[in-house]
Amino acid sequence: MAEETGSNTLTRPGIESWSNLSLLIGGEMTEGRGETLDVVDPATERVVATIAGADAAQADLAVTSARKAFEAGPWSSATPAERSALINRIADGIEKRRDEFVNTIVTELGAPISTAGALQVDWPIKHLREYAQAALDDRSQDLGLHTDPAPSRSVVEYRPVGVVAAIAAYNYPLLLLVHKLGAALAAGCTVVAIPSPRTPLSTLLLGEVLREADVPAGVVNVVVGEVDIARAVTENSGVDKIAFTGSVAVGEKVMRQAAKGVRGVVLELGGKSPAILLPGTDLTAVVPGLHQRYCRNGGQACAAPTRILVHESQWDEFLELSQKAYESIQVGDPWDPATIVGPMITEAHRDSVEQFIREAVDGGAVVAAGGGRPASGPGWFVNPALVINVKNTDPICQEEIFGPVATAMPYSTVDEAVTIANETRYGLHAYLFGPDTDAAREIAPRLRAGTVSVNGGGGLRADAPMGGFGASGVGREIGSWGIHEYLEPQHIQWSCD
Repeated sequence: MAEETGSNTLTRPGIESWSNLSLLIGGEMTEGRGETLDVVDPATERVVATIAGADAAQADLAVTSARKAFEAGPWSSATPAERSALINRIADGIEKRRDEFVNTIVTELGAPISTAGALQVDWPIKHLREYAQAALDDRSQDLGLHTDPAPSRSVVEYRPVGVVAAIAAYNYPLLLLVHKLGAALAAGCTVVAIPSPRTPLSTLLLGEVLREADVPAGVVNVVVGEVDIARAVTENSGVDKIAFTGSVAVGEKVMRQAAKGVRGVVLELGGKSPAILLPGTDLTAVVPGLHQRYCRNGGQACAAPTRILVHESQWDEFLELSQKAYESIQVGDPWDPATIVGPMITEAHRDSVEQFIREAVDGGAVVAAGGGRPASGPGWFVNPALVINVKNTDPICQEEIFGPVATAMPYSTVDEAVTIANETRYGLHAYLFGPDTDAAREIAPRLRAGTVSVNGGGGLRADAPMGGFGASGVGREIGSWGIHEYLEPQHIQWSCD
């Protein structure tokens, strides 16, 4: 029931301290004056904390504080070295309280302890350190001499865009916020951070870390609330840019809100990622890990490989290996180190996942592996499911289910597989597996996806862009590409003899 972390051992925590968490506005820990939020452990269905959210006036004050810090506070004149040092202090603070963050995320999200430390907390720490280093980079460009109609020289320098509203989704509450926070701070911006109301505790805990890290007043503000509070921030004229991770439907609303005042957005809106198993792929080596990949974090992951395309010559072998692989995918208590699939975030979301499967089966699809629910008991659990006998145009193949569900389809030629892979409104991630890595890489440019992983790829790099084509979003997060989203190029030109 624990995850070993060096000399520390994580255990199921008590619940008293979380209700004492508060907002961070203008450098002060502040009691919310808005509606309260009940935070429910999705594995037990118990309320673990009741948080006082912000009211409209506090949301406005958070933006005002960020605007003041950007325009007139010490942050407005902070050097790259000072920005880098601050980001490193935030990383230090999270690292110091690592166990608290892991405990909190396992409880509020239901993320299995087997991966929560590495994916939910260690990745944010590593990415913050990458942002701290990138903050030191000189991005200015000398354009050299220009002689038409008279001699002049030019440089392009980069200025911070201003106040950023950073809104994170529930599935990776700390990591998704860090992608926005680290990049914005490296660029010299100030931030109003807003977590999902389903998982506010880890972000409020981050607020304490920010205070302990001596972040100047107003540079980062943390407010919590339902949709009305997020809207109060995004529609505030004091916000210069909005960064949001979530669904396409909400992303479209954010774009409309940003249009008032002609403000920019960075949107990461999910995917329906294909995984092409090229002819001759060693299925014994690939299939078990592939199924675990889309089951990880309960399938609540935007880059999950949920459309599996298998060459017809290997179809029967794939199904046999899949059924065997499913036997090792444990669903249940997220505090059990053997668990791979924890609960869905809410009962309504579990119902939605099940509805996709039910409608597909009603239309002639077959659940080839998994399906159903675990034995009765508390928690919003659903067993993973592999669904076949589907068409790529079916809703289960086109809509982001955000659960441990994948479809599999046979294909006859690689050209057909590429066509099927690209027949989606999304374009976040794609996967290629084959016996020859170089040959598989040659197919990658044909796929409409922001990231293509070949033969497993690797971990989430802190120096590579994340984002996608089509409905998967606007802009990029992570690395220098993420920082550039919060910078405005300024051309400076002067005459010379």
